[in-house]
Amino acid sequence: MSHFEKHSRRRFLKRSTAAAAGMAAPWILPSGVPAAPGRPGPNDRVVIGFIGTGGRARQLMDHVPEDGRIVAICDCYRQRTVDTLNEKKTDWKTYQYHRKMLDEENLDAVVVATPDHARVLPCIHACQAGLDVYAEKPLTLTIAEGRVLVNAVRKHQRVFQVGSQQRTMEMNRFACELVRSGGIGKLKAVLGVNYPGPRQYTGLPEQPIPEGDDWDVWQSQTEARPFNANLQFGWMQWRCYSGGEMTNWGAHGCDQIQWALGASHTGPVEIWPTSPGPNGGVRMRYANDVVVRYELAGGPAGGGVFVGEDCKIEINRNKFTTNPPDFVKDPPDGATAQPWEGPGWIARPHIQNWLDCIKTREKPNADVEIGHRSISICHLANIARQVGRKLAWDPDKEIFPGDDEANCYLDRPKRKGYELPDVNET
Repeated sequence: MSHFEKHSRRRFLKRSTAAAAGMAAPWILPSGVPAAPGRPGPNDRVVIGFIGTGGRARQLMDHVPEDGRIVAICDCYRQRTVDTLNEKKTDWKTYQYHRKMLDEENLDAVVVATPDHARVLPCIHACQAGLDVYAEKPLTLTIAEGRVLVNAVRKHQRVFQVGSQQRTMEMNRFACELVRSGGIGKLKAVLGVNYPGPRQYTGLPEQPIPEGDDWDVWQSQTEARPFNANLQFGWMQWRCYSGGEMTNWGAHGCDQIQWALGASHTGPVEIWPTSPGPNGGVRMRYANDVVVRYELAGGPAGGGVFVGEDCKIEINRNKFTTNPPDFVKDPPDGATAQPWEGPGWIARPHIQNWLDCIKTREKPNADVEIGHRSISICHLANIARQVGRKLAWDPDKEIFPGDDEANCYLDRPKRKGYELPDVNET
């Protein structure tokens, strides 16, 4: 039996045992009754496993609300799971390989907080196992794998939340809706931060692999390279594993711009660099002729600046400011910002939204399609920098029409054993 059928073997055995024992309950439970297989009831705690136990993962562990219950954690570097148990003073079950955890634990959901290059594959495996998913951003390493992931989520009917927590912040919702609804007048300019891109790998000296660290698994889909701590623990700076700050903070800032423009399920039609190099400025034009200029040297890392005929508004994480200052007459109560304040980039209300949706089967605030489209903006910016010229983009087909050179950047070769499953066959 495959590790990744819609319900795990343990779930199947649990259901079969209950059916054989007793006829005490019907095989099919009506919607809304305490719990059905693969679906916690309204009063049940959602049983969660973590894939990845790095710094952000440990923050998220602290932000899981009472509706969730962590029972297992997984990391290809064993020492990280040991350190996590010691830090959290808990006795969660530990695994080195996510497939084994998905097979052996009776989970409802997983949080995937691996590095960017190793995120999509375990997300798809979790979907195939019938689990709901909370995946950190940046959601993907390439645009093409994002579409494969969306298709897998839809096929297996999973509740998938991307860790773009600003989608649950009331201050951000209000500000983006204000822009989207024309509340600041016709848009005259939209500006985003010029987030730096990644570095190209040119070789590093080989170092001994730490004991208990499965370096092959950590590298996942990427080309095999000699171990160097600066690769594994400084992965965000390298193009082979990440898109740099363009896909790190850019995942938040570009997402807010997409939201405010009403473009959460689409994208621009043209992209071009305005200065050379991997850190150069980029502009994007949408079908309605709105142009976004990712050229700010400073500014709101978690949002953007929108200049309308009636008002200028700067949207950032959990806050916004306007010029004139008193333009908004009915802003959200300041108390709505308080749950998001504190150490560790708070995500508790965003995780709560995910847990609520697991029980109702509604789409969460940062559904997988939204996350895919937002991170695609970041990938498009990096591609334009690499190609160094204006590009036409078809946001429906997700291709550069008639541009073979640019289309080569939509995906990357994957190492044998780390290919994405064909979702049409699973």
